[in-house]
Amino acid sequence: MAKNAQFYILKEQTAEQLACDLAAQSWRLGRKVLIACETEQQALDIDEALWAREPDEFVPHNLSGEATQYAAPIEISWKGKRNAQRRDLLINLQQDVPEFSNSFTQLIDFVPQQEEQKAQARERYKMLRQQGWQLSTENQ
Repeated sequence: MAKNAQFYILKEQTAEQLACDLAAQSWRLGRKVLIACETEQQALDIDEALWAREPDEFVPHNLSGEATQYAAPIEISWKGKRNAQRRDLLINLQQDVPEFSNSFTQLIDFVPQQEEQKAQARERYKMLRQQGWQLSTENQ
Protein backbone atom coordinates (compact mmCIF):
# COMPACT_ATOMS: atom_id res chain seq x y z
CA MET A 1 0.00 0.00 0.00
CA ALA A 2 1.28 3.46 -0.88
CA LYS A 3 2.53 5.62 1.94
CA ASN A 4 1.81 9.33 1.57
CA ALA A 5 3.60 12.13 3.39
CA GLN A 6 2.45 15.71 3.10
CA PHE A 7 4.70 18.59 4.14
CA TYR A 8 3.05 21.91 4.97
CA ILE A 9 5.23 24.97 4.37
CA LEU A 10 4.31 27.30 7.21
CA LYS A 11 3.76 31.02 6.74
CA GLU A 12 1.40 32.48 9.36
CA GLN A 13 0.33 29.55 11.52
CA THR A 14 2.59 27.61 13.83
CA ALA A 15 3.02 23.87 13.33
CA GLU A 16 1.09 23.33 16.58
CA GLN A 17 -1.90 25.41 15.44
CA LEU A 18 -2.04 23.69 12.07
CA ALA A 19 -1.59 20.25 13.68
CA CYS A 20 -4.70 20.88 15.80
CA ASP A 21 -6.73 21.97 12.75
CA LEU A 22 -5.57 19.03 10.62
CA ALA A 23 -6.22 16.55 13.43
CA ALA A 24 -9.77 17.92 13.80
CA GLN A 25 -10.38 17.69 10.02
CA SER A 26 -9.05 14.15 9.89
CA TRP A 27 -11.16 13.06 12.87
CA ARG A 28 -14.26 14.44 11.13
CA LEU A 29 -13.35 12.22 8.17
CA GLY A 30 -13.33 9.21 10.50
CA ARG A 31 -9.58 8.83 10.89
CA LYS A 32 -7.69 7.99 14.06
CA VAL A 33 -4.81 10.40 14.56
CA LEU A 34 -1.52 10.39 16.47
CA ILE A 35 0.12 13.76 17.07
CA ALA A 36 3.78 12.97 17.87
CA CYS A 37 5.32 15.82 19.88
CA GLU A 38 8.99 16.38 20.62
CA THR A 39 8.48 16.96 24.37
CA GLU A 40 5.89 16.36 27.05
CA GLN A 41 5.47 20.15 27.39
CA GLN A 42 4.63 20.46 23.70
CA ALA A 43 2.09 17.63 24.13
CA LEU A 44 0.53 19.46 27.08
CA ASP A 45 0.35 22.66 24.99
CA ILE A 46 -1.40 20.78 22.14
CA ASP A 47 -3.79 19.21 24.66
CA GLU A 48 -4.57 22.67 26.04
CA ALA A 49 -5.07 24.11 22.53
CA LEU A 50 -7.53 21.33 21.66
CA TRP A 51 -9.47 21.92 24.89
CA ALA A 52 -9.59 25.67 24.14
CA ARG A 53 -11.42 25.19 20.83
CA GLU A 54 -15.00 26.41 20.50
CA PRO A 55 -17.58 23.84 21.72
CA ASP A 56 -18.71 23.07 18.14
CA GLU A 57 -15.03 22.61 17.17
CA PHE A 58 -14.27 20.17 19.99
CA VAL A 59 -12.42 16.97 19.11
CA PRO A 60 -12.07 13.98 21.44
CA HIS A 61 -8.43 13.53 22.38
CA ASN A 62 -6.15 12.36 25.15
CA LEU A 63 -2.51 12.35 26.14
CA SER A 64 -0.57 9.10 25.86
CA GLY A 65 -0.76 7.18 29.09
CA GLU A 66 -4.00 8.76 30.34
CA ALA A 67 -6.29 6.08 31.70
CA THR A 68 -9.42 6.09 29.57
CA GLN A 69 -12.03 3.40 29.05
CA TYR A 70 -11.90 3.82 25.26
CA ALA A 71 -9.06 5.01 23.07
CA ALA A 72 -9.70 8.60 21.99
CA PRO A 73 -9.62 9.14 18.23
CA ILE A 74 -6.81 11.68 18.65
CA GLU A 75 -3.81 10.73 20.76
CA ILE A 76 -1.07 13.19 21.70
CA SER A 77 2.27 11.52 22.37
CA TRP A 78 5.86 12.59 22.94
CA LYS A 79 9.27 10.92 22.76
CA GLY A 80 9.28 7.79 24.89
CA LYS A 81 5.53 7.90 25.61
CA ARG A 82 2.99 6.39 23.25
CA ASN A 83 -0.02 4.10 23.44
CA ALA A 84 -0.17 1.06 21.17
CA GLN A 85 -3.50 1.57 19.36
CA ARG A 86 -3.56 1.51 15.57
CA ARG A 87 -3.81 4.95 14.04
CA ASP A 88 -4.45 6.07 10.46
CA LEU A 89 -2.56 9.35 10.40
CA LEU A 90 0.69 10.48 12.01
CA ILE A 91 1.09 14.23 12.50
CA ASN A 92 4.78 14.69 13.23
CA LEU A 93 6.00 17.57 15.39
CA GLN A 94 9.28 15.85 16.27
CA GLN A 95 12.68 16.96 15.00
CA ASP A 96 13.29 13.53 13.47
CA VAL A 97 11.08 10.99 11.70
CA PRO A 98 9.75 8.79 14.54
CA GLU A 99 10.99 5.20 14.33
CA PHE A 100 7.38 3.96 14.40
CA SER A 101 6.37 5.98 11.31
CA ASN A 102 6.45 2.84 9.15
CA SER A 103 3.29 1.56 10.86
CA PHE A 104 1.38 4.46 9.23
CA THR A 105 0.27 4.98 5.63
CA GLN A 106 -0.31 8.72 5.97
CA LEU A 107 1.99 11.28 7.58
CA ILE A 108 1.83 15.05 7.91
CA ASP A 109 4.90 17.13 8.65
CA PHE A 110 5.76 20.83 8.69
CA VAL A 111 8.40 23.14 7.24
CA PRO A 112 8.81 26.17 9.52
CA GLN A 113 10.33 29.49 8.42
CA GLN A 114 13.35 29.32 10.77
CA GLU A 115 16.47 28.08 8.97
CA GLU A 116 17.50 25.46 11.55
CA GLN A 117 14.02 23.94 11.68
CA LYS A 118 13.73 24.15 7.89
CA ALA A 119 16.99 22.15 7.59
CA GLN A 120 15.58 19.50 9.96
CA ALA A 121 12.43 19.30 7.83
CA ARG A 122 14.58 18.76 4.71
CA GLU A 123 16.30 15.85 6.47
CA ARG A 124 12.94 14.29 7.38
CA TYR A 125 11.78 14.76 3.77
CA LYS A 126 14.92 13.01 2.45
CA MET A 127 14.58 10.15 4.92
CA LEU A 128 10.93 9.54 4.04
CA ARG A 129 11.75 9.63 0.32
CA GLN A 130 14.48 7.02 0.90
CA GLN A 131 11.92 4.87 2.74
CA GLY A 132 9.64 4.96 -0.32
CA TRP A 133 7.00 7.44 0.81
CA GLN A 134 5.08 9.43 -1.83
CA LEU A 135 5.81 13.06 -0.94
CA SER A 136 3.91 16.27 -1.56
CA THR A 137 4.16 19.81 -0.27
CA GLU A 138 1.51 22.36 0.39
CA ASN A 139 1.83 26.07 1.14
CA GLN A 140 -0.04 27.16 4.23
